[in-house]
Amino acid sequence: MSDDNPPADHAIADDNSTGSPLEQNLKSRATWWRALFMLISCVLVSIASFVGTMVVVLGFFWVLFSGAVNRQLQEVGQSLASYIYGIICYLTFNTDEKPFPLGGQWPSSSNDTPD
Repeated sequence: MSDDNPPADHAIADDNSTGSPLEQNLKSRATWWRALFMLISCVLVSIASFVGTMVVVLGFFWVLFSGAVNRQLQEVGQSLASYIYGIICYLTFNTDEKPFPLGGQWPSSSNDTPD
């Protein structure tokens, strides 16, 4: 067999494949778009966490002064929790569905909130 026609399992083919995926990923627009969406999602989860903290504080003072749980605050809290969960799933590559407002819809609060 000549050097011009090496066998299919020759080491030269392996050398090209080791650096190729990294190079392809670095040049892929989809990879960089995902990075941009992930950065925006990090900002969104920070804002949602702040709003969630305000809901917790308001809910505590509501119970403190009225003695009853505010159902609307519970629904907002459930919706925020679902939203943050969706963002975390996107950031950890468990889903490709972009969170609201990047592509998905705002999650609705479920009626399965604990009493």
